[in-house]
Amino acid sequence: MDVQGDVSLLDELEFHCSSKKEYGGRLMTLEIIQFPCLSDNFGVFIHDTASGKTAAIDAPETAPMLKVLAEKNWSLSDIFTTHWHHDHVDANLALKERYRCKITGPKNEASKIPGIDTTVSGGQNFAFASHRVEVIDCPGHTLGGISYYLPDQRVLFAADTLFALGCGRLLEGTPDDMWASLSRLMALPDDTALYSGHEYTLANAKFALSVDPDNAELVARAATIKQMRDRGEATLPSTIGLEKRTNPFLRPHNAKIRKLLGMESAPDVAVFAEIRHRKNIF
Repeated sequence: MDVQGDVSLLDELEFHCSSKKEYGGRLMTLEIIQFPCLSDNFGVFIHDTASGKTAAIDAPETAPMLKVLAEKNWSLSDIFTTHWHHDHVDANLALKERYRCKITGPKNEASKIPGIDTTVSGGQNFAFASHRVEVIDCPGHTLGGISYYLPDQRVLFAADTLFALGCGRLLEGTPDDMWASLSRLMALPDDTALYSGHEYTLANAKFALSVDPDNAELVARAATIKQMRDRGEATLPSTIGLEKRTNPFLRPHNAKIRKLLGMESAPDVAVFAEIRHRKNIF
């Protein structure tokens, strides 16, 4: 994207919250609602208007989730859990008791996920109404974390693996684990909408500029993000293409970043590890 002046991120992003969309001559019927939970988490519902089914991507907090469901007059059929951390599963049991919803989550973390019914691993897929949901292994933030990708909607739910201008802390996995996970997500189509688990974008932008200061698109994006947060607006969804151009965690191959770090000849994973270390102490 050729960025000139104050370009809104909404000029770049296709906001995937409309209820009907045409894909390859086939009318899709998915509505996506994103809303704040806890101090900086996002809750997300996906609602299939044809079947009436509604799934939550993780379950951070009961009260705001119940409020949105009541406002939309939706009943919760599913919870798709990405990883075991408490701020992603705390509402599982309360929601399951109220709606008798089915909880799907990562096989390698099943023992840590309250109320789990079905386990899945990377490479598997399952159906949500008429939509195919592909499971992508994403170790790094946790050892067994997963992301969910809906190819007919070009939408990715990456939770705490990939953020706008950031990536998750390596609380359990290694740099090699996380770089492999990010590489899988980077292979998705550039116009894939990215939903993440937290509103960290402003802090991430400040760090990104410290390691990629000459990236004109990043500079413009950071300014727009500041304006959006000043207005109380959410900075997500992003897109895979936008992240590949501006997120330093996806750019360890970039010559200018490598030169700034003094790592011109290092492997990509080593450069990624250094960027992650610098963010940890930023």
